[in-house]
Amino acid sequence: MKPKLVIFDCDGVLVDSETPSNIILRQNLGRHGLQLSLAECEALFLGVGDEDVATKARTMGAVLPETWLQDLITETHILLAKGVDLIAGIPVLLDRLDQASIPFCVASNGRMDRMEITLGQNRLWERFQGRIFSGPALGMLKPAPDLFLTAAKTLEFSPIDCVVIEDSLSGATAARHAGMRCLGYVPKGGANKMATQNATLFSSMSKVPSLLEL
Repeated sequence: MKPKLVIFDCDGVLVDSETPSNIILRQNLGRHGLQLSLAECEALFLGVGDEDVATKARTMGAVLPETWLQDLITETHILLAKGVDLIAGIPVLLDRLDQASIPFCVASNGRMDRMEITLGQNRLWERFQGRIFSGPALGMLKPAPDLFLTAAKTLEFSPIDCVVIEDSLSGATAARHAGMRCLGYVPKGGANKMATQNATLFSSMSKVPSLLEL
């Protein structure tokens, strides 16, 4: 069924920011006593809010100073400001949604200032203006459904008429609890835990128009 609203996650779905962010996180945690491979870092923290990352890292043995979160944010923003690519196929997908008169928005566990950096340098900040929902800014983080429900309510759509595009288990879980269909982006293909939350997996943004019956 064709949706009436498409809700995008940001990092890893609109912009290719997950890997550089996790490289910085891995290096930072290593300096504070928690040694992880990049794959382990991604598996542990993909889709997790910054404060929850700190809590989880401390339980795993990291010794983090009180300034840790702000230090990490600063390091990450410096790297992202140097340049982040769009996920392949996103401009074409957004154009297709516009052509079909289907509105879209962003609902992310990412900070608003981070999205301004990553979306801004790719001319998407303006394109999504007024339709950007930040979990930290609103005090509602995935996997709870509140962020998606708030986006749908604000834009005056019923959850059943929304489709979420996600790349994390927490996002897929939030979509399921919100009563929204979820498309799970897995660019490397293969099995993924998002499928346990009834997400339909796909490996290329070029597949999305047919999945949305455009």
